[in-house]
Amino acid sequence: MRYFIKLSYFGKAYHGWQNQPDSISVQEVLEEKLSLVLRSKTDVVGAGRTDAGVHATQMFAHFNHDLEIDVAELKYKLNSMLPKDIAIAEIFEVVEDAHARFDAVSRSYEYHIVKEKNAFLKDHAWYLKPALDLEKMNEAAAILQEYTNFKCFSKTRTDVRTYNCRIDHAEWKMKDDKLIFHITADRFLRNMVRAVVGTLVEIGQGKYPVSHMHQVIKSEDRGKAGTSVPAHGLYLTRIEYPDNIRIR
Repeated sequence: MRYFIKLSYFGKAYHGWQNQPDSISVQEVLEEKLSLVLRSKTDVVGAGRTDAGVHATQMFAHFNHDLEIDVAELKYKLNSMLPKDIAIAEIFEVVEDAHARFDAVSRSYEYHIVKEKNAFLKDHAWYLKPALDLEKMNEAAAILQEYTNFKCFSKTRTDVRTYNCRIDHAEWKMKDDKLIFHITADRFLRNMVRAVVGTLVEIGQGKYPVSHMHQVIKSEDRGKAGTSVPAHGLYLTRIEYPDNIRIR
């Protein structure tokens, strides 16, 4: 039987979601505790990667188990054993071939910027003092939906077969004292959101015109895009799946 785990985590202490040979990851910690509870080695497959230091308010992973599981009891036991920066929200059974990564139809991220120094948000948002032109940043963000090839925003050493993504939404909004970038796509490349934000910030600072976004994307050159912004401002916020994968 296959089960999905819906979880969240604060990424500061972890070298991203995916297992690493010499660094602790969220996946490693979750697999360790799940294996202890189920009394057998249990691997989990996540919906995707997040970079070191990136947070997730919503993440999904799947695992297999031969016996029927009391999901409420498993959730309770896992939350009791996991560190405070990883929390299980739900566990549910899915159809046998459901896949946390390949069945996801969209993913959403947010990037948080604060304009005033805030001691309580130092690990939650990027403190950026220079003024930003929100209107120009949103004009440039809208250009993203005109393209599908985003090689310019991908890490150079990566094993992906295609650099194509379908961006459905990209917009900056002010919320209280935060400037938040919202982006939704069918998939994302490694480091893509942080590179997109870096490019938009350079436009917002007046270093380039809005049309610079066209030039960057058409170049297919990571060197033409903006600097990758700090990881601690980035949040994976939502992953969507077809309704028919869930059994109960």
